[in-house]
Amino acid sequence: MGGGFRVLHLVKPFLSFLPEVQSADRKVQFREKVTYTVIALAIFLVCSQLPLYGIHSTTGADPFYWMRVILASNRGTVMELGITPIVTSGMVMQLLAGSKIIQVDNNVREDRALLNGAQKLLGILIAVGEAVAYVLSGMYGSVAQLGVGNAILIILQLCFAAIIVMCLDELLQKGYGLGSGISLFIATNICESIIWKAFSPTTINTGRGAEFEGAIIALFHLSITRANKISALREAFYRQSLPNVTNLLATVLIFFIVIYFQGFRVVLPVRSKNARGQQGSYPIKLFYTSNMPIILQSALVSNLYFISQLLYRKYGGNFIVDMIGTWKESEYSGQSVPVAGLAYLVTAPSSLAEMVSHPFHALFYIVFMLSACALFSKTWIEVSGSSARDVAKQLKEQQMVMPGHRDSNLQKELNRYIPTAAAFGGVCIGALTVLADLMGAIGSGTGILLAVTIIYQYFETFEKEKTELGMFGL
Repeated sequence: MGGGFRVLHLVKPFLSFLPEVQSADRKVQFREKVTYTVIALAIFLVCSQLPLYGIHSTTGADPFYWMRVILASNRGTVMELGITPIVTSGMVMQLLAGSKIIQVDNNVREDRALLNGAQKLLGILIAVGEAVAYVLSGMYGSVAQLGVGNAILIILQLCFAAIIVMCLDELLQKGYGLGSGISLFIATNICESIIWKAFSPTTINTGRGAEFEGAIIALFHLSITRANKISALREAFYRQSLPNVTNLLATVLIFFIVIYFQGFRVVLPVRSKNARGQQGSYPIKLFYTSNMPIILQSALVSNLYFISQLLYRKYGGNFIVDMIGTWKESEYSGQSVPVAGLAYLVTAPSSLAEMVSHPFHALFYIVFMLSACALFSKTWIEVSGSSARDVAKQLKEQQMVMPGHRDSNLQKELNRYIPTAAAFGGVCIGALTVLADLMGAIGSGTGILLAVTIIYQYFETFEKEKTELGMFGL
């Protein structure tokens, strides 16, 4: 037993106190999976609208403003933290396991249970830390205004909601539902945001009179009310500071581009050793790690924003703090936006004009996105059990071989495709995210990529379930 195992064993005393969903002990029918998935989504949506009890106000800068849609969080509600604790804890534990700082044997049931427990415990600790930071930084009013009792109550509400998210995600992943809770909540939040920005009936005074927030509604409103129809169309397509039709068209275009890229794959033929003539295939997609690179990159950036804003509010002017990020309030949204430092460099340029005027920022952002997605993608295959070594082992256990290749060469053959697909797929996801950001797609490039890949995953899951079990379990 190495030092890594001793570190993991520190979690043992806490396992009995951590919430856990038991794995399904039978084959869950498709109808039941749909029901569990809908119930989990309903609980999440209720929590997203349930206001926090005891808060004084939610005015002022929002540390998660840039990432709320992606983090499936809603300000001023019990779902304030969204999926941040669970994603961050998962990222940390997977990176620790992948870098061998902690030793985990995925073939040993106890190790898997300990790793899962460590991830939950870390997620709860992160939720507590973020909840305390929110309250102490005055996001809901000063502690003096709130009172100690209300402050503690707010922290407990946020932590309890984070535990609910963990349980819902575990419920779906352990065979009771479709996909994962994290993916489901992210896709729902992003789709809700896109639909709202397309059809929102809210009116906003931009200085030239009241305008509808929704791009489609604004298009019809401007076309009807303006005498100059050409000017009205130009305004609807290119208006600043509010969603416009060009943003909506860019969103649709990116949606179809991602769907097109989903079809890129290499199909390796395999056959069974035992059953003669039984042929099969092992597809290696271009997006081999799906949306994990962008989820991990989003978690990294969101935590950087959160820490940077808290530090800047307390210690603005300090050289190191300013290097991490300098913030100022936006005249349109009233939210803090990064204007210098690392937080600014990893934020997408707002337009092509800004790219031209600030080439270093644009270059840094593009390099960061491409390299971060490629790195996270390559790291993920090692820690998630989908590397060439793991796949070769699985195929051998299933008595599957690749025609024309010896068993000993199976891993070598898979190594020709899997690491390349992971790295290049990560770069493609990063490039599509940058493209969507520069085109002004609604919901940010990251959000669009996540929504499309998640929806496509659900489509594939639906087709697979329908093939195996028949529609609705019939």
